[in-house]
Amino acid sequence: MSKAKDSWVKSVKGLARTAIRSSAIRKIALKKADSEIYKAILLDKGDSCPFEQVQDMFYMGKALLHTAERALSSNISSRWKDVILDIGVDKMLADGDAEVKEKFNSKFGFKPPHFLTISPSNACNLRCKGCYANAGVQNADKLTFDVFDRIIRETRELWGSYFTVISGGEPLLYKGIFDIVKKHKDTFFLMYTNGTLIDEKVAKRLAELGNITPAISVEGFEKETDARRGEGSYKRIRKAMQNLKDAGVPFGLSITATSQNVDIITSDEFYDFYFEKEPKASYGWIFHYMPIGRSYTIDLMPTPEQRLFMWKKNREIVRKRKIFIADFWNDGTASEGCIAAGRTEGYFYINWNGDCTPCVFQPYTVHNINEVYKNGGNLNTVLNSEFFKAIRKWQDEYAYKQPKDKKGNLLRTCPIRDHYGMYHKLLKCHKPYSIDENVQDALNDEEYRKKLTAYGDKIGELTKDIWEKEYLQSNSK
Repeated sequence: MSKAKDSWVKSVKGLARTAIRSSAIRKIALKKADSEIYKAILLDKGDSCPFEQVQDMFYMGKALLHTAERALSSNISSRWKDVILDIGVDKMLADGDAEVKEKFNSKFGFKPPHFLTISPSNACNLRCKGCYANAGVQNADKLTFDVFDRIIRETRELWGSYFTVISGGEPLLYKGIFDIVKKHKDTFFLMYTNGTLIDEKVAKRLAELGNITPAISVEGFEKETDARRGEGSYKRIRKAMQNLKDAGVPFGLSITATSQNVDIITSDEFYDFYFEKEPKASYGWIFHYMPIGRSYTIDLMPTPEQRLFMWKKNREIVRKRKIFIADFWNDGTASEGCIAAGRTEGYFYINWNGDCTPCVFQPYTVHNINEVYKNGGNLNTVLNSEFFKAIRKWQDEYAYKQPKDKKGNLLRTCPIRDHYGMYHKLLKCHKPYSIDENVQDALNDEEYRKKLTAYGDKIGELTKDIWEKEYLQSNSK
């Protein structure tokens, strides 16, 4: 950690411990924290990132702080307040275990990932259109409890990480999910869920655990959500949100953007309803539909023009409303580009079969964690595969390790979505295997390759002037 960030973290830790249980002190502390985070990011990233990129990082960090304040001001359980201090402030804010991270850096020449995303099972009670995981199968596959447990333990022991994302399928159908969360009390879990199984009993259990927050899937309002997830899903989701509020569990949204709902999920009405009206969501993640799963179709992707519109609208929401909304394809400036393949401060993905892929939306693998463990390896074995190294090399050469006036367009950062021509060649070179038949069909589909390549080219065309004029030319500020 840089001296600037270390100083800021110590300052915020002190403020947090004083303010977390006092709303009056919290408001004063929040103003000071806003100022401190800007100074820290400017000192930490100002020499390596364009000025306007630093602004994006600041506003995203500021929104995260204000999101935490809103959660604390609501009726959250006492266990949750303890977890925010013990894990959120003491561990995650300080980027985990510094000693472990430095040991990793000395051995491998780069800093470790921040987290993993794990789908322990592909079992699901819904059959959503275009599901990237093709979830819902009757004879579901799953990771054993012991393997799941070891993966999380290794993120802490090998990487100094205290954060894990759980996806699916539907995670609440995995037997032992609460046992995993309880066993790893020093890890904070974000769980993507369709929400339909969160009754009063489940909400109470989540409150007792305290170290897991559910991000509930919505496509818009009732019409849009039921159209993709099935009739009646929306009403069950809204009931789940109320159950969570009553139990004192902060929750967020997982928003799937398609060509059919962009206007709705960027509207003031949408944010007023979900973030201002009870039961309020605390945060949100936006995922653009990616044509890799069940009945894949490029037509459901937000068009390049819609994507640019989303970038403008969500940037405004983060800056003006101070709501933490992270868009995995449009917020490359805040994350310094693609974070897949275990990049420094990034992640990779492990599914129910143990397949290790660069990210949730790059469904190709050369390693299976079950086989890695049988052969005496660990998570670092996966990280150091030639396939992952090739992706990290592209990330470095495209933007991540480039000087601030030479960085590639960070409004176009996804290798599989925005640079498919390059990615297709990489796949042909390293020959990873596809994790299911839908993925293999897409890989062999020449029309798919042409359309996805054209999509990325159009994104580059639409954002070129913005990147060059608003970002690269902002270095003189």
